[in-house]
Amino acid sequence: MIVKATLTIGGAVIATSSLSFLGLGVEPHIPEWGNILKLGSTYLETNAYLAIYPGLAIILLVLSFNFLGDALRDALDPKLD
Repeated sequence: MIVKATLTIGGAVIATSSLSFLGLGVEPHIPEWGNILKLGSTYLETNAYLAIYPGLAIILLVLSFNFLGDALRDALDPKLD
């Protein structure tokens, strides 16, 4: 159950940030991954780092939770011995 929770967190982060990017999440003045990415995407031609860094942060957060879940599965699975 702990492993499933860590793997589900990544999906929740992606879903929340994508809904906020589309304007269906929290209010626009609240700093959230999708809102920050949406604001940064308007400046892609002049200041690309405003969209690249939030995107990389989302990717790193989701990957870290997936790797954590995978490591917990490897550590807690008695069948792998």
